[in-house]
Amino acid sequence: MSVNYAETKEAVKSLIYQACLYQDDLNWDAWLKLCDADFQYRICAYSPEIQADMIYLSGGLEDMRSLTGMLSKHNSDHSPLRRHCVAYQVTVAEDGRSAESVSSVTVFQTQLDGINSHVDAGESRLFLVGRYHDKFSINGGDIKFTERTARLDTRRLDKGSHWPI
Repeated sequence: MSVNYAETKEAVKSLIYQACLYQDDLNWDAWLKLCDADFQYRICAYSPEIQADMIYLSGGLEDMRSLTGMLSKHNSDHSPLRRHCVAYQVTVAEDGRSAESVSSVTVFQTQLDGINSHVDAGESRLFLVGRYHDKFSINGGDIKFTERTARLDTRRLDKGSHWPI
């Protein structure tokens, strides 16, 4: 079987962007359906002070299913997040059965209630900056996330912001 690398790369990019839309819309079930049964998720940032990664969130598919199922019950800031993502690099394996990508991600938040003294209601602010490092399984035309590491440049996250980025 011959692999059409250009089409596969475009399909991977499309999957990355679709995941962002689902997350923006809080459509967690649809987001999780884009993931393989062995999916692993992690949010981290390098700390120069301790010279190591700080892990904000780490887990597998069932962990993410449990977390997203509980989000509506958490004492969280429900101000909407909007992800702006650009897939910089997509590499498809020679056999066409897997792929990896690196994407830039910037997340903005629009304040709902203005309870923070530094942000007014309706004001949008930069929430975080980082990169997605993704891995995918490819089975015919079916592409699934097997791993996402959200490697943040931003190291200080607000309380109540335990959403998958």
